[in-house]
Formats: sequence, structure tokens, C-alpha cells
Amino acid sequence: MQDLESILTKINQRKSELDILRQNLDNATIKEALKVEFLYESNRIEGNTLTLRETQLVINEGMTISGKSMREHLEAINHKEAILFIEDLVTQKMELSEYILKQIHGIVLYGIDRKNAGVYRKLPVAIAGSKHLPPQPYLLQDLMEDYFRFYELHKNDLHPVVLAAEMHERLVSIHPFIDGNGRTSRLIMNLILLQHGFPLAIIGGDYESRMAYYDALEKVQAENDKQSFILLIAEKVLSGLDRYINILNPKKNTE
Repeated sequence: MQDLESILTKINQRKSELDILRQNLDNATIKEALKVEFLYESNRIEGNTLTLRETQLVINEGMTISGKSMREHLEAINHKEAILFIEDLVTQKMELSEYILKQIHGIVLYGIDRKNAGVYRKLPVAIAGSKHLPPQPYLLQDLMEDYFRFYELHKNDLHPVVLAAEMHERLVSIHPFIDGNGRTSRLIMNLILLQHGFPLAIIGGDYESRMAYYDALEKVQAENDKQSFILLIAEKVLSGLDRYINILNPKKNTE
């Protein structure tokens, strides 16, 4: 396994290459395809059974897929709206805040759980299959204040990829919402990446990718070992950059 510094060095190099290619070759079609893939995989991690093609038909064609639940349709539609929302935040140069976090979560659960959308949970929760026990509800406000304090202290001194991974892991470990924590955490991670000019980082929803993701999170939560999770996110960012570069400049792989 590569060490973090070497991966970050490669990420910086690929990012510079991508910035040059984007000046003349970037287009909306590529961005749209990556958005559909991101929301498909992110929902798939949480158990949504829509296929990639079905997801595209639901969010872009407004189709209803026979045999799929209303919740699965709403999860796809809401996720698309959430991505559009974070893209708008990037355009407006809006910084992450508690208000924005709650807005994102509100979009994720829109029409699914009106009572809890954008609201910190008031009940204790347990995570199936995990040894990690999220904090009690009465601790959440202080923990979330610490969460945003960490962001303010480190938003300018941590590498953007490390910052994105930290904000993702910290949020999902606090588990401030009754539902939608994983999706919201991945959106927050990608908000930070987009703010720094990176493409969306996509974590696969297939069994192997999902288990690697959960295992890395468990190492943080059970052993306070952040390295595996940050490395995993860095590798996803690097592979995403390589893929984007290859789409824009396929000749690169043949040179």
C-alpha cells in the first residue's frame, strides 16, 4: 500500500494535469455522467436497488421504475438535488456551516422523513454490524460545535483531500441524524473536494468496495486509527482524477 504523502503528491500532479485539460476539453456531459454514477453508488451503499440505468431514468427522465419502492425513487431524486445544491454552494463560494449541513440533510430526506429532515436526532441509535456506538443525543450539540470548530481551524492548513476525509469520517461517527448520515457525509466530503477543484470522489457500492469502506470507518471508530480511512479516500480521489484525465485525453494511456 502506498503511503499518504506519495498519494497526495500524485494527486497534486494529476490535479495540475486536469486543470490544464479542463480549459479546453471539459464539458457538461462528462460531469453529468459522473454525477449519476456518484449518486447511484452512494445510494447503493445504503441498500438502494435501482440500477445505474434506472437511476439515470428516474433523475433525468422522470420515469417510475416498476417493482421499485417510492423511497428508492426519492433517494435518487433527492441525491441529485443535493448534488446540484452543493455545486451551487461552490459557485457562490459558500463555506461549510451548520446551516448548510442541515440544508443538505434536509434535501437528502425530503419527502422521506419530513419530521427528521435537517434536524439532529433526539434518540439514541445503534449501527447494525458495527461495534461503534454513536454518542447520546444530549452530547450532539457540543460535538457538532467541535466539528465545525475543527473545520474552521484546519480548512486552510490541511490538504483538501485530508480535510474532506476528516469531515466525512467525523460526521458519520457522530451520527447526528436519525437517518441519512452516510449520504450526507459523502456529500460534505465532495462539497469540500469540489470547492478545491477536484471531481467527485466515488466510493463503490459493490460488496468489496462497501466492506473496505466500512472496515476503514470501523478502524477509526474502534481503534482511533484514521490512516486507513484517509488513505482509502485519497485513493478514490486519485483514481477519480486518473479516470477524468483519461476521458478528456485518452491518448495519454497510449503514449
